[in-house]
Amino acid sequence: MKILICVENLLMDGVKRVATVLGNALASTEDVTYYSLASTPSFFELNAPLIMATHPVNTGKSFRGSVPLQVYTVQINDLVTTIDRGGYDIVIVTAGLLTSFTPVIKKRIPKVRVIAWLHNNYETYTTNYYRNMLVEFEAGLRAADCVVVLTSHDLERFSKIQPNTVKIYNPITVNPTAASDLKSHVISAVSRLDIAQKGLDLMVQAATQLPEDWEIHLAGAGQDREQLEALIQSRHASAKIKLLGSLSDRELLTHYRTSSVFIMTSRWEGLPLVIGEAMSFGLPVVSMTNTGAREYLKDGKFGILTPDHDVDAFTQRLQPLIASPQQRQYWATQSLKRAQSFSLSHIVGIWRTLFHELTAA
Repeated sequence: MKILICVENLLMDGVKRVATVLGNALASTEDVTYYSLASTPSFFELNAPLIMATHPVNTGKSFRGSVPLQVYTVQINDLVTTIDRGGYDIVIVTAGLLTSFTPVIKKRIPKVRVIAWLHNNYETYTTNYYRNMLVEFEAGLRAADCVVVLTSHDLERFSKIQPNTVKIYNPITVNPTAASDLKSHVISAVSRLDIAQKGLDLMVQAATQLPEDWEIHLAGAGQDREQLEALIQSRHASAKIKLLGSLSDRELLTHYRTSSVFIMTSRWEGLPLVIGEAMSFGLPVVSMTNTGAREYLKDGKFGILTPDHDVDAFTQRLQPLIASPQQRQYWATQSLKRAQSFSLSHIVGIWRTLFHELTAA
């Protein structure tokens, strides 16, 4: 089976990370190719060929504008030509811009099966990211043969637009060598440095309320680095929150393994990969509420959920984990149980079943 996985670019972020992890795993048995609208090099190791658009767009940012079919007319033609010449059975389009291309793809190549793979939640897409191209985004969803979402919340909402919507979790993308011993006084976080989405202002506030011998280590890069550093300084939190920058895969494993709690303060998420990664190391998870965290933690069964934006409630629920090794061990056990649902082999099997159902229809 020939599969084309399409992305806007292959710069470092969660969508591209999971797309390449899935694609590399599928490539062991399927004929997989990656397609990028950009010509910038891939941050990720690829186990399948990469085709770059003949007329690339190298902004380094995801499209959030209007009239995408006009703005990207040339790039849509590039993509359709690639699909036609390659004879692909399945085309996976990630996120909203590429999803909006689907009606053109299906009109010109009706036999190809198109899967729209959505990595964020319904509200974020429809009222924020793609509010200026909502007509085109929804037309793309309706034209797709299947829409893949990450949570029950989004399954319910997107099914009203495209009845053939299914929920498939993103796989855990790291291979832990050992679980944390939960003894360090380090709280880990992994995030793109986007203050608004990731609630990093809230994280800095929480850091100021930690006991003297505990601190937060935040891994990740992003355009808000200088603004975040200034915020840390203004809050006198330099001794409580350390910015580690972008980590290699090996460094990321060490980051998880040498911490004792994992936290997230995001205001919105799809299904945040980093929670699954932390769980696979047996880290207790404390997260402010968003749809992705609720799905991972099953409304508090497998981790601690606190009200969104409420720093005091967050630090109050974090305190028992800081004070009690027994509490950390209980939630570590819950994390390891939940992580089993996100194994790569299990998720890849679900995708293969979907491919065969679509091509047999």
